[in-house]
Amino acid sequence: MPGKKVGKSQAPTEGSVPAQAKKLPRDVYEAELSRLQAELVSMQHWVQDTGARVVALFEGRDAAGKGSAIKRITEYLNPRHCRVVALPAPTERERTEWYFQRYIKHLPAAGEIVLMDRSWYNRAGVERVMGFCTTDEYRRFLHQVPIFERLLVEDGIILQKFWFSVSDVEQERRFHSRLNDPMRQWKLSPMDLQSIVRWEDYSRAKDEMFVHTDIPEARWQTVEGEFKRNSRINVINHLLQAIPYEHITPPSVTIPPRPAAKSYDRPPRDQFRYVYDLAGDLVKNADKAKKKKKKKSGK
Repeated sequence: MPGKKVGKSQAPTEGSVPAQAKKLPRDVYEAELSRLQAELVSMQHWVQDTGARVVALFEGRDAAGKGSAIKRITEYLNPRHCRVVALPAPTERERTEWYFQRYIKHLPAAGEIVLMDRSWYNRAGVERVMGFCTTDEYRRFLHQVPIFERLLVEDGIILQKFWFSVSDVEQERRFHSRLNDPMRQWKLSPMDLQSIVRWEDYSRAKDEMFVHTDIPEARWQTVEGEFKRNSRINVINHLLQAIPYEHITPPSVTIPPRPAAKSYDRPPRDQFRYVYDLAGDLVKNADKAKKKKKKKSGK
């Protein structure tokens, strides 16, 4: 059950995989994902109808599956009421602000869901490990973040915090996969590579972060990220269970009959500029290849 403590001898080390863990079959995964995504749409109806405010933080190891989980969560949600926040490095001005200031402006208004792909916990992770903050700034953060999060929860925000865990072997495999995929090379930065050589430093930083910030009002929920299908299903299921939504029947919509055309004549097509019809070329080439194959098989 969420938040349940385990004995020291039972607790797996960071990045290890339970021995009984197995990869979810694709057909089972796709069926369950479809069901859960439908529930997410229903949950969003409730959020909009009640004016609830939801914030979910996605933290964890590089390449642990945070982004792909967020993508599945938002796939069918209304983007006007669900935002993904993935902030770049702070500007020179932002470095002089109160640390939480740049995040506060992205908090939800009534009826909104905000998913943060990394969050204020950057200070306890990459900034701590890479030396981007001072020890005083780091200690101040660990002192202030429980207070900050309690204020959010006291004000009615539904706050969920997810930590995506992955083994060092699987992380490195995913890095090599990105390196050889031109579509995903942008996801492999020099900072990501530091997570390999500083694996133990990040482990210690995560452990200390949990000690100070796993508070009753905002518990950390660990997501085993070794198998991405499993982790997506598990995190969506937990998010749905954590939000006390009820099914709301959306208002019925009647599509009116289209009125008959009266006096409108469309201008000639040659008066407009159209994008090049690449799709038409592909259809012609496919038809030619099909005819050629049919002719060849008939000989």
